[in-house]
Amino acid sequence: MTKKQRTLEVIERLKQEYPETNCTLNYNEAWKLLVSVRLAAQCTDARVNVVVEDLYRRFPDVNALAEASVEEIEEIVRPCGLGNSKARDISACMKILRDEYQGRVPEDFEKLLALPGVGRKSANLIMGDVFGKPAIVTDTHCIRLVNRMGIVDGMKEPGKVEKELWKLVPPEEGNDFCHRLVDHGRAVCTARTHPYCEKCCLNDICKKVGV
Repeated sequence: MTKKQRTLEVIERLKQEYPETNCTLNYNEAWKLLVSVRLAAQCTDARVNVVVEDLYRRFPDVNALAEASVEEIEEIVRPCGLGNSKARDISACMKILRDEYQGRVPEDFEKLLALPGVGRKSANLIMGDVFGKPAIVTDTHCIRLVNRMGIVDGMKEPGKVEKELWKLVPPEEGNDFCHRLVDHGRAVCTARTHPYCEKCCLNDICKKVGV
């Protein structure tokens, strides 16, 4: 089985296992996902979803958040960890959205990357979830699983994993595939415990069963 064949088979099996999949960060506007994904660094999505309720209650739109002081933002987002750096990035990002993009999130990958605190993972998430464009989100679940499965070999650097997956994953499948890797990584192919290979829908084609 080639890597391309393995990848396509994994995609199809995960579709059957997790027919409904989506981002686990709560948002109803693009700028809110931008904020949440910055807060999610080294923090669980569940905690971020709780913290942003207070943030948006106090600062309900881009303008309000752009006008807030870093200290005001940090006071609310501190439970997510790295409060000061995250607050600085959020403040600077919202100011740019207000001043350069009329309060809207740009629908352009390079412009997203230029925003404070936005890396390739965050930009891909926005492109895929908000704008419905091809995207590969190489978070920790994605990197762990594609290495275990043998889709990539010994790659840990997100940018290299992303580049390799673009060669293997059909563009229209990328965004949902990465969400399903998160679903599978949380439910079965776990990091903090031994993976539950015996109940994995991929155990007959996974290269590293039990690793």
